[in-house]
Amino acid sequence: MTVLNPKDVADQLDGWTGGDDFITKVFRFEDFAQAFGWMTRIAIIADKMDHHPEWFNVYNRVDVTLTTHDAGGVTDKDVTLAKAMEQAAK
Repeated sequence: MTVLNPKDVADQLDGWTGGDDFITKVFRFEDFAQAFGWMTRIAIIADKMDHHPEWFNVYNRVDVTLTTHDAGGVTDKDVTLAKAMEQAAK
């Protein structure tokens, strides 16, 4: 796996920011049910990818951090999952 520059990746994704070895975004929904429903849809996608997000949920807010631990940084797996998250949030 090729490790990508997190800041360059984040610049290509709407609302994402890049850290040292991760990308992150806060998703906001109308209420808890919508946030949890979105997380459920993403959990199914992530499990099929065998690539699981770090996330934290309170009410209508979901804080997401993506990194590929095995590679030690951001990879195409993170980009693919971030795009899936964006699509599911629409």
